[in-house]
Amino acid sequence: MKEDPLVPAAGAAEETEEVVAARAREVLEEFERKRSYRGLPALLISIVAVTTSCYHLAYAYLHPFFALDHRVLHWLFMSVMLFALFPFSKKRSPLTRMSLIDGALLIVSAAICVWIFIHSTSILKRAGAFGTVDVVMGTAMVLIVLEAARRTVGRAVPLIAVAFIGYALFGPYLPDILAHKGYSIQRLFTYLSLSTDGIFGVPIGVSANFILLFILYGALLRKTGAGQFFTDVAFALTGWTRGGPAKAAVVSSTFFGMISGSSVANTVTTGTFTIPLMKRTGYPPHFAAGVEAASSTMGQIMPPIMGAAAFIMAEFLSVPYYKVCIAAAIPATLAFFSTFMQVHFRAVALGISGLPRSELPKIGRAFADGWHHLFSIFLLIAFLMQDFSPERAVFWAIMATIATSFIMSLIRRESLTDTGKLVIEGFKEGAIGAVEVAAACAAAGIIIGSITMTGLGIKFSSLIVDAAMGKLYLALPFTMIACLFLGMGVPTTAQYVIISALVAPALVQMGVLPMAAHLFILYFGTRADITPPVALAAYAGAGIAHSDPWKTGLSAFQLGIAGFIIPFMFVYAPELLFFGSITKIIPALLTATFGVVCLAAAVQRCLLVKTTWYETGLLLVTSLLLIKPGIHSDLIGSALFLCVFLLQWFRRRRAATAADQPIPAGKRAGGDEGR
Repeated sequence: MKEDPLVPAAGAAEETEEVVAARAREVLEEFERKRSYRGLPALLISIVAVTTSCYHLAYAYLHPFFALDHRVLHWLFMSVMLFALFPFSKKRSPLTRMSLIDGALLIVSAAICVWIFIHSTSILKRAGAFGTVDVVMGTAMVLIVLEAARRTVGRAVPLIAVAFIGYALFGPYLPDILAHKGYSIQRLFTYLSLSTDGIFGVPIGVSANFILLFILYGALLRKTGAGQFFTDVAFALTGWTRGGPAKAAVVSSTFFGMISGSSVANTVTTGTFTIPLMKRTGYPPHFAAGVEAASSTMGQIMPPIMGAAAFIMAEFLSVPYYKVCIAAAIPATLAFFSTFMQVHFRAVALGISGLPRSELPKIGRAFADGWHHLFSIFLLIAFLMQDFSPERAVFWAIMATIATSFIMSLIRRESLTDTGKLVIEGFKEGAIGAVEVAAACAAAGIIIGSITMTGLGIKFSSLIVDAAMGKLYLALPFTMIACLFLGMGVPTTAQYVIISALVAPALVQMGVLPMAAHLFILYFGTRADITPPVALAAYAGAGIAHSDPWKTGLSAFQLGIAGFIIPFMFVYAPELLFFGSITKIIPALLTATFGVVCLAAAVQRCLLVKTTWYETGLLLVTSLLLIKPGIHSDLIGSALFLCVFLLQWFRRRRAATAADQPIPAGKRAGGDEGR
């Protein structure tokens, strides 16, 4: 029997998996930059991490402290793990033990947090009349937060924070349009570090109340097998269709991205399995890596478990978190569907088929093994829809995940000890996974505090309105460019906090709905991970696929291109955010879906068959007309699509007819003689 070229021999497959897994570990280590401990230090870090998770769960249920006390304890736990795990210098600092400077910063940070916690009531009472000790403690805390942010999220965030501190200090010396009275170091640093308007303000409050718990929930889902369950279901449903592995990668990576919280980590985790499969079925390496990167990035905008910035958005807008999820549902689905259809059209162009059903998981078996993972997710959604706070909703989802894991172990007669170890590992990974977000939130608090103190937000909004001459169609591209530019060096959470504080009021002033303005900023903040030249998720995928990073970045950008257009859609058509009557929402949804399909076909230059240059142009125009709300543009767009469809259909029919025609005998004879 002839060997299937797509199915390597057992030894080769085993070797390939080992090579890919090793490459994925190398890529992830390069991005994470954490220390690795053994023995007693590793045990101590684990104890701190598990204690952190337990404390936040207890607080979610009991709420024993006021806001400042809780946020200070949160930063105490985060900073201890941060200075223990993240070295001063990746190249020069030891990676298996702490240096003296790390130990000193850890002790000082913990001591200041304990001091604030003990004296929090008196600190709040003497606000504005701080003494020397307050100034010293406050200044030290600001410097520690800046160093913590540098270690975890790079130089960009602390440099931006320093710029805002400089703005607050040197206000009288600036041009009139930006000038203010200025503040002393004593006043500024105590305001930033000893109040709930700076470091311990809304961003780190959201980190303490919501973000850590959702990261913990995601870690528990991964440890108990939910990630594998989502992957198995995705491959069982789509793996056999045309381009099946890539479609399964889109589905599984999008949903896995919701529980991982990091587009880079998700790309490396699921890409280890999906990228080799896509390459095996015929997709080019750079395209396979781009699919994984684009899909993994969508997890931050996909309800019900969106990225950390979505929780901060709910606080800024003073709305329940579930309303943010409802508003984001249609745009996220459109972005997902666009990537899914691009994968399909590329498969049509390349003539790629799906995997044999014998190589795929069985859908019944997948649900039999992992149905219990859905219980906690549905419970989370139900509690959010019942107007529970996200904190209380995710608390019960975590409890349900732990309970169902132990119950399933009993039913399957598996070791309860092993299940307990997985839960403890989830507690550890959840707490450690929140460290980088907490550092970004603390640094963002410095920026927000400086903006609030100086009134820069109002001034900057006026500048935006003036620069755009009051025209929304100019203000939106300005905002998009600012988000992408800032997002290239700043994590999504910090980018959202900065841009929303400076620009969102200007967009609202021009008539944009507050929800639409903030989602617009959030969307373009997530796009930076797949936008060259700094496309971190794409470069992580390129490391696994052994593809050219630049070509991979461009592929990821193309596959995620709907995410660059959809924000403009919902600004001009808020029906896509579920604002308005159902009679307006449904037509807007249908035409937008039709539009992103045409966009996907135009980008991949294939519909029924490969498109000509003019068909590609017509599809692109069609997509823009359908995306734009309005009956006239929808009718024109539909007519143009019909023209392209008919051209494609007749050309495919002619090609099929020509292929079916027998070769004349004379030509066959002549061909034989020629040979």
